[in-house]
Amino acid sequence: MLNRVAETPKKGANDDTLLINRGKVVSIRGSVVDVEFEHHLPSIYSLLRTGENAHIVVEVMTQIDARRVRGIALTATQGLARGISVEDTGVPLRAPVGKMIISRMFDVFGRAIDHLPAPSDIQWRSVHHAPPSLSERSTKSEIFETGIKAIDVLVPLERGGKAGLFGGAGVGKTVLLTEMIHNMVGHQHGVSIFCGIGERCREGEELYRDMKAAGVLPNMVMVFGQMNEPPGCRFRVGSTALTMAEYFRDDEHRDVLLLIDNIFRFIQAGMEVSGLMGQMPSRLGYQPTMSTELSGLEERIANTNAGAITSIQAVYVPADDLTDPAAVHVFSHLSASIVLSRKRASEGLYPAIDLLQSNSKMATPGIVGERHYALAQEVRRTLAQYDDLKDVVAMLGLEQLSPDDRNVVARARRLERFLTQPFFATEQFSGMKGKLVSLSDSLDGCERILRDEFKDYPESALYMIGAIGEAKKQSPPGACKPAAQAKPAAVSP
Repeated sequence: MLNRVAETPKKGANDDTLLINRGKVVSIRGSVVDVEFEHHLPSIYSLLRTGENAHIVVEVMTQIDARRVRGIALTATQGLARGISVEDTGVPLRAPVGKMIISRMFDVFGRAIDHLPAPSDIQWRSVHHAPPSLSERSTKSEIFETGIKAIDVLVPLERGGKAGLFGGAGVGKTVLLTEMIHNMVGHQHGVSIFCGIGERCREGEELYRDMKAAGVLPNMVMVFGQMNEPPGCRFRVGSTALTMAEYFRDDEHRDVLLLIDNIFRFIQAGMEVSGLMGQMPSRLGYQPTMSTELSGLEERIANTNAGAITSIQAVYVPADDLTDPAAVHVFSHLSASIVLSRKRASEGLYPAIDLLQSNSKMATPGIVGERHYALAQEVRRTLAQYDDLKDVVAMLGLEQLSPDDRNVVARARRLERFLTQPFFATEQFSGMKGKLVSLSDSLDGCERILRDEFKDYPESALYMIGAIGEAKKQSPPGACKPAAQAKPAAVSP
């Protein structure tokens, strides 16, 4: 339920009587509302309530002068008119925290939107917090396994770090996030919080149903600020989810997986709020305060001595342009960047991760170990050589390559197919049972492919499998010999 704090009294200016601080609406421009107060001016971030049954909520963004404040409505403003009375609640936007919020779905105000009774035995905390100080942060770097081969081998994630999923529309960001929830909640003894910023309400409903069917809902909290809601609501829903995550990290000392879909919508909502407030736009129409607003959210995601908040964020890239200011600013906060490729998706190589553009700060010998680092570098080198040879193959054919280059092409194509994986999240669409692959199995598979152990196996034997041993069960050596005899250079020199 909405936290009813409109009755919070304040002391009068000239006596000790208790009064409710009231003002009146003097201007409305879309979601921007100007309110005039006679006695006490509300502080920044205070919530104001107005309209019938106080159902319209406005957050104070700036104090115009000694008597007027300007705020952004967090709800629709239909029915609002000049002269209507406004009540100052005296408190900022607050989020519910406690053990009882697990397995529930909330909106930006902490109202349950899953058609179940409001949770009991909860506390309310302000969504505005400072990031943990440097003295509270943990300096230990640990790897966070996902069970997805391409990520664990080439783009290892950091426990307590931030990873970004970069990609345009329709390349699989939400599917990859959903798969990570399936994999993480199964073998991590923590809490997952899914924050939907400006996404379709259909996706939220489907995700809730899928998580319930998969049995992972008892360890999840969902928070949604939907696409059809005002920009102020979409701008604050990330802070609401973070406040819940901080409770589980700091009070219950549990590890938290925070999934944000989509962080670009947070920047977009900030751009709308900035425009409504009359600020001069910056490059490509983005708000001049984009860097500060994004830092205020991202720096709260940290690994402390109490626990860790590990965040995986989908980042929509406008027109697939990685030089867009929104993408560039998000990049600066991440310890790993997973770039999704439309070309790989069109070739059926799922997850459609661009293995050469994706990178991680964790991929160093001191963190992942010498063997893992050496294997990852060899995989990247092989794929990069194949990328350079693609134009030659397209123009002249595979037969024109030297024997060494043909070996490189054969290895790279098998690596590409081995790093595909059937997902639990897509079982109902693909008909293939999902696979969870350990890091040791993933490294073992890459090492054996690089040693040419599978050069006599058809490429299709390595496509959409889990551990490398499944290839031997699916297709015995020599299964591709007829094709090899017709076209020897396609498989071996």
